[in-house]
Amino acid sequence: MRKLNFGYTLLLLLTLSCSAEKINLSPVGISSGQNNVYSYSERKNIIVYSSEITNLLTSFPKFRNDSVNAEITKLKYHIKDYIGAMEAYNVNGLNIAQRNFEKSYKKLQNLRKFLNEDEDQILNRYLVRIKTNMTFLESNISKDSTSTSLK
Repeated sequence: MRKLNFGYTLLLLLTLSCSAEKINLSPVGISSGQNNVYSYSERKNIIVYSSEITNLLTSFPKFRNDSVNAEITKLKYHIKDYIGAMEAYNVNGLNIAQRNFEKSYKKLQNLRKFLNEDEDQILNRYLVRIKTNMTFLESNISKDSTSTSLK
Protein backbone atom coordinates (compact mmCIF):
# COMPACT_ATOMS: atom_id res chain seq x y z
CA MET A 1 0.00 0.00 0.00
CA ARG A 2 2.81 2.40 0.86
CA LYS A 3 4.61 1.61 -2.39
CA LEU A 4 1.44 2.40 -4.29
CA ASN A 5 0.92 5.76 -2.49
CA PHE A 6 4.59 6.62 -2.98
CA GLY A 7 4.35 5.73 -6.66
CA TYR A 8 1.25 7.90 -7.17
CA THR A 9 2.87 10.79 -5.29
CA LEU A 10 6.03 10.49 -7.36
CA LEU A 11 4.02 10.31 -10.59
CA LEU A 12 1.95 13.35 -9.56
CA LEU A 13 5.03 15.42 -8.72
CA LEU A 14 6.73 14.40 -11.96
CA THR A 15 3.77 15.40 -14.12
CA LEU A 16 3.30 18.71 -12.32
CA SER A 17 6.94 19.65 -12.47
CA CYS A 18 7.21 18.86 -16.17
CA SER A 19 4.02 20.67 -17.19
CA ALA A 20 4.81 24.00 -15.56
CA GLU A 21 6.50 26.46 -17.87
CA LYS A 22 8.81 29.16 -16.69
CA ILE A 23 7.09 32.54 -16.85
CA ASN A 24 9.18 35.39 -18.23
CA LEU A 25 8.56 38.56 -16.21
CA SER A 26 11.38 40.51 -17.82
CA PRO A 27 10.45 43.96 -19.16
CA VAL A 28 12.47 43.17 -22.28
CA GLY A 29 10.40 40.10 -22.97
CA ILE A 30 7.15 41.96 -22.42
CA SER A 31 8.01 44.87 -24.67
CA SER A 32 9.52 42.79 -27.48
CA GLY A 33 6.10 42.05 -28.95
CA GLN A 34 4.95 45.67 -28.81
CA ASN A 35 5.77 48.61 -30.97
CA ASN A 36 8.84 50.03 -29.21
CA VAL A 37 8.84 53.79 -28.94
CA TYR A 38 12.45 54.14 -27.76
CA SER A 39 15.45 53.16 -29.83
CA TYR A 40 18.08 50.82 -28.44
CA SER A 41 20.48 53.62 -27.47
CA GLU A 42 17.67 55.67 -25.90
CA ARG A 43 16.50 52.64 -23.93
CA LYS A 44 20.05 51.92 -22.76
CA ASN A 45 20.49 55.51 -21.58
CA ILE A 46 17.10 55.48 -19.87
CA ILE A 47 18.09 52.36 -17.96
CA VAL A 48 21.44 53.86 -16.93
CA TYR A 49 19.99 57.16 -15.73
CA SER A 50 16.94 55.66 -14.04
CA SER A 51 19.08 53.12 -12.20
CA GLU A 52 21.38 55.92 -11.04
CA ILE A 53 18.34 57.80 -9.73
CA THR A 54 16.91 54.78 -7.94
CA ASN A 55 20.30 54.09 -6.36
CA LEU A 56 20.36 57.68 -5.10
CA LEU A 57 16.84 57.32 -3.73
CA THR A 58 17.67 54.17 -1.80
CA SER A 59 20.78 55.69 -0.26
CA PHE A 60 19.11 59.00 0.65
CA PRO A 61 20.02 59.90 4.27
CA LYS A 62 17.60 60.93 7.01
CA PHE A 63 17.83 64.48 8.29
CA ARG A 64 16.99 66.05 11.65
CA ASN A 65 14.25 68.19 10.17
CA ASP A 66 10.96 66.28 9.86
CA SER A 67 9.51 68.52 7.17
CA VAL A 68 12.61 67.93 5.00
CA ASN A 69 12.24 64.17 5.48
CA ALA A 70 8.53 64.36 4.59
CA GLU A 71 9.29 66.33 1.43
CA ILE A 72 12.04 63.87 0.48
CA THR A 73 9.49 61.06 0.76
CA LYS A 74 7.20 62.97 -1.61
CA LEU A 75 10.10 63.61 -3.99
CA LYS A 76 10.95 59.90 -4.06
CA TYR A 77 7.33 59.05 -4.80
CA HIS A 78 7.13 61.53 -7.68
CA ILE A 79 10.39 60.28 -9.18
CA LYS A 80 9.18 56.69 -9.04
CA ASP A 81 5.95 57.79 -10.74
CA TYR A 82 7.98 59.56 -13.43
CA ILE A 83 10.14 56.53 -14.15
CA GLY A 84 7.11 54.24 -14.13
CA ALA A 85 5.22 56.50 -16.53
CA MET A 86 8.23 56.65 -18.82
CA GLU A 87 8.56 52.87 -18.92
CA ALA A 88 4.82 52.51 -19.54
CA TYR A 89 4.90 55.16 -22.30
CA ASN A 90 2.27 57.13 -20.35
CA VAL A 91 2.62 60.71 -21.59
CA ASN A 92 -0.02 62.20 -19.26
CA GLY A 93 1.43 60.44 -16.23
CA LEU A 94 4.89 61.59 -17.28
CA ASN A 95 3.82 65.23 -17.40
CA ILE A 96 1.97 65.07 -14.08
CA ALA A 97 4.87 63.33 -12.33
CA GLN A 98 7.33 65.86 -13.75
CA ARG A 99 5.27 68.80 -12.46
CA ASN A 100 4.96 67.19 -9.04
CA PHE A 101 8.69 66.45 -8.98
CA GLU A 102 9.49 70.08 -9.79
CA LYS A 103 7.17 71.36 -7.04
CA SER A 104 8.72 69.03 -4.50
CA TYR A 105 12.23 69.91 -5.66
CA LYS A 106 11.55 73.65 -5.25
CA LYS A 107 10.05 73.10 -1.82
CA LEU A 108 13.15 71.15 -0.76
CA GLN A 109 15.34 74.01 -2.01
CA ASN A 110 13.38 76.35 0.25
CA LEU A 111 13.59 73.99 3.22
CA ARG A 112 17.39 73.75 2.95
CA LYS A 113 17.78 76.96 4.95
CA PHE A 114 16.48 75.13 8.05
CA LEU A 115 19.31 72.57 7.94
CA ASN A 116 22.78 72.92 9.40
CA GLU A 117 25.68 73.42 6.99
CA ASP A 118 26.71 69.75 6.74
CA GLU A 119 23.19 68.48 6.14
CA ASP A 120 22.61 71.28 3.63
CA GLN A 121 25.65 70.22 1.62
CA ILE A 122 24.62 66.56 1.69
CA LEU A 123 21.07 67.38 0.58
CA ASN A 124 22.38 69.69 -2.14
CA ARG A 125 24.71 66.97 -3.44
CA TYR A 126 21.84 64.48 -3.70
CA LEU A 127 19.47 67.00 -5.28
CA VAL A 128 22.02 68.05 -7.89
CA ARG A 129 22.73 64.45 -8.89
CA ILE A 130 19.02 63.63 -9.07
CA LYS A 131 18.24 66.75 -11.10
CA THR A 132 21.14 66.04 -13.48
CA ASN A 133 19.98 62.47 -14.10
CA MET A 134 16.37 63.63 -14.52
CA THR A 135 17.54 66.11 -17.16
CA PHE A 136 19.43 63.34 -18.94
CA LEU A 137 16.31 61.15 -18.81
CA GLU A 138 14.19 63.91 -20.33
CA SER A 139 16.73 64.41 -23.10
CA ASN A 140 16.53 60.71 -24.04
CA ILE A 141 12.78 60.70 -24.48
CA SER A 142 12.11 60.91 -28.18
CA LYS A 143 10.05 63.97 -29.01
CA ASP A 144 7.73 62.10 -31.34
CA SER A 145 6.78 59.72 -28.53
CA THR A 146 5.54 62.59 -26.38
CA SER A 147 3.44 64.12 -29.14
CA THR A 148 1.43 60.98 -29.87
CA SER A 149 -0.99 59.22 -27.61
CA LEU A 150 0.40 55.88 -26.54
CA LYS A 151 -1.64 52.87 -25.60
